[in-house]
Amino acid sequence: MRKTQLSCAIVAALASTSLAAQDSDAPAKLETIEVTATKRSESIQDVPVAVTALNGKALENLGIDNFQDYVEFLPNVVFQGTGPGQNEIYIRGAATTQSNIMLSSVQALQPSVAFYLDEMPVSMAGRNLDVYATDVQRVEVLPGPQGTLFGASSQAGTIRLITNKPDHTSFAAGFDTNISFTKDGEMSNAVEAYFNMPLTDDLAIRVAAYNDKQGGWIDNVRNVPGEGGYIGSAVVIDRISAGFGKLAEPEVMDMNRVTSPGINSNSEARVVSPQNDALVEEDFNDATYSGARFGLSYHFNDNWDVLVQHTQQTLDTEGVFAYDPTLEGESSAIRFQPEENKDEFGLTTWTLEGRLEKLDVVYTGGYLDREIDTLADYTGYTNGGLFSSYYVCDYSNPVAEDQRCLDPTKYYSEDTTSTRTTHELRFNTTMDTPWRITAGLFYDDQEVATVGQFKIANTELFDNLQRTLLGNEGINSDGGPFPAEVSFVNDITHTIEQIAVFGQFEYDITDALTASIGARWYQIDDKYVGSTTTVDVTRRIRAFGTQDPDELAAVGLNPQLVDAAIASGQLEVDLLDDNGVLTVDDTIYKFSLDWKVNEDVLLFANYSEGFRPPVTNRVGGGLADNQSGKFENFRIPVYSTTDTLDNYELGMKGDFFDGLVRVNATAYYSEIEELQTSRFDPTNISFLVFTDNVGDAEIKGLDADMTWLATDDLVINAAFSLLDTELTRVNSELEGIAAGVGSELPYSAEFSGNINARYFFELEGDKRGYINGSVSYTGDRLAGMVMDAYVMEDATSLIYGTGSGLKIQQEADVFEGVTYADANGETFRGGRYVQESYVLTNFAIGVTNDVWKAELYIDNVFDERAILNIDTQQFTPKVVTNRPRTIGLRFSYDYY
Repeated sequence: MRKTQLSCAIVAALASTSLAAQDSDAPAKLETIEVTATKRSESIQDVPVAVTALNGKALENLGIDNFQDYVEFLPNVVFQGTGPGQNEIYIRGAATTQSNIMLSSVQALQPSVAFYLDEMPVSMAGRNLDVYATDVQRVEVLPGPQGTLFGASSQAGTIRLITNKPDHTSFAAGFDTNISFTKDGEMSNAVEAYFNMPLTDDLAIRVAAYNDKQGGWIDNVRNVPGEGGYIGSAVVIDRISAGFGKLAEPEVMDMNRVTSPGINSNSEARVVSPQNDALVEEDFNDATYSGARFGLSYHFNDNWDVLVQHTQQTLDTEGVFAYDPTLEGESSAIRFQPEENKDEFGLTTWTLEGRLEKLDVVYTGGYLDREIDTLADYTGYTNGGLFSSYYVCDYSNPVAEDQRCLDPTKYYSEDTTSTRTTHELRFNTTMDTPWRITAGLFYDDQEVATVGQFKIANTELFDNLQRTLLGNEGINSDGGPFPAEVSFVNDITHTIEQIAVFGQFEYDITDALTASIGARWYQIDDKYVGSTTTVDVTRRIRAFGTQDPDELAAVGLNPQLVDAAIASGQLEVDLLDDNGVLTVDDTIYKFSLDWKVNEDVLLFANYSEGFRPPVTNRVGGGLADNQSGKFENFRIPVYSTTDTLDNYELGMKGDFFDGLVRVNATAYYSEIEELQTSRFDPTNISFLVFTDNVGDAEIKGLDADMTWLATDDLVINAAFSLLDTELTRVNSELEGIAAGVGSELPYSAEFSGNINARYFFELEGDKRGYINGSVSYTGDRLAGMVMDAYVMEDATSLIYGTGSGLKIQQEADVFEGVTYADANGETFRGGRYVQESYVLTNFAIGVTNDVWKAELYIDNVFDERAILNIDTQQFTPKVVTNRPRTIGLRFSYDYY
């Protein structure tokens, strides 16, 4: 009897499984959990698609509170970004250069992976909703296109966080506490609590609340030029700046910096080095998650019930989660402005479920209101912007030896509001027939309203800018004048309205063989309005829709040249109507065949399609400022075109050796056409950041996971991902800039894998102990799509007096993204930074019974400082890393 209880505890604690109900003397065996990957509740082993799931008990025992932790156990998923609340998700290698966090709200590039909280899509480019995983029933990951059932952002996969719902059967309550200490960092502490209460036979409520203070470990150190600190470089400023802002003798200016002999202070230097003495702080990268979720469930009768839930969360972060590789160690950064991010959301959802004769009916909807306030150091613009010399140097001084470049300190401030309303009505047949139908209607209305203010200019040169917006339609501010120190403002409102009709038909050809076909028709209206301090965005986009010569001229474009660009196919505008609204519609399909070989083994084959809609560019149609080399006659696309992903896969799900071993594996081949990418070119201010189509790609891969109940007391889980990604075509305007044909896609490793083991042992009384260990490996990954690493490295050496030391993979003899030479006068090669492989190890030992649990754990046992992301958004590399070795104690108590 004891052995079976232990085995039950083991499997429930670790695997995406529970233990089959059985007699006390029967051996333990694996059983699956129920998932809703196909919008029907089914056993995970019977769903003929690749799906990974961890239940709430497994998440708790693995110490998973956020998606970054969960990704450690998902080798085919990448969580890439710059810190909490500032990340994107990629699945199966379908990745390109990610959104610049300073511009993700205005860039409008849609994510390739849909993220759902229960039935509500909450994805957002560059800033996926970072939901704290408290009181969670399970997490489902569906790799590969899921567009027929889950829509536009499900191009490469869908992730669903399923919460616990009110239980009408009994009262329950519990809490979980956690205190931990990070090597060379601050203490962290967390508390979570929930209670469930049936108020009547038909009415029940559930409440969960949490507060998690995650202490920092990265220090903002004093800037010491000559010791890996920021010196500044007139050579860098000169070579990236516009022709009117060229300096007379930048090399001579660089010989007169604070690191030069005879120069003792900034007042004597011709290139001023910024100071940050007032901001020096140890462990300055704190993050605090706090929030609550309220749920109410009511049974109208035996056939109809309604669920209403509201989640409120605030995420506050300070500092940065990346270190400067020019400094010693892997926990030091230099920032010249405070770094703060407050991300607050309220999400209300409702679900009405019922039964009509032979139909199950579900109507679900939700409303998301999200507010983001960001303050970030933007000093790096000095090393990448076309107007760098204009804003910080007195380049117009006629006396060459008197020209100086002043303090380059800058900041970026953003206020973004995002709202989203969805409605879905779907029907599932329940008849005892060989065929089944799932069909529904979907409506989605999302809006992102953002005001971003850039302090770029040195205030000695520009002490009273008083900028105003050029237009007023679609703006969210009063239009200005803005504060005297603000140089540039983005004020944009982006609205996406989508309607869709979807359905899936399944037919049992025999008792063991089932075929299905799914389809989704959609129409998306994309409206992009607003203004900057230099461009009336609303009027500009509308002018391309109407092609009115007077309107084109009014926004600073040459009507004849624009007409010629449209006629030649260089610019596409046919998706825009006269109001500047971009409309696209299409139908995507999915086909599958699955064969139940026997009671324990399922084989399946799938074909599926995914897409991301076109993206409107703020300054579309603009001619490149630099008309030399690769940029001659180049115009920014008015919008990027739809990118599509066609996926073919073969899979197997099976239980073997009397249910003691489970193996699930999927081999797949994906083709991507017109892959969208975020693009910035430092030689063109009008480029800033826009969305373009880089070309085509193909991905081949194998995902597999295994669960082995080795003994009644030991369970082992393992998973791995093999990937082979390749660019098969590069659009002509990006040849020599983006990685070439045959190159790998970024951010995903050729091999990643993990193994996790949990061993239980008996103690006195009703207590039992356990030991848990896990090891995860992530291979080398390339950073970004653009081959600009050698340019970044050269600039880093000039600005900091030392290189980053990061590994670069050369991919071309010549990088055509710049028109200047390196510090030695030589042509830049093309290459990308390598995010080198790493291994993370976790260990835990604990004691539990049916009510309480106490656990001592060590995360990152060997104190690995992993390169999670090489961030080049500010034109020199910064390394986003993981938390150092952390030792902690968890205690939880549940009352039933």
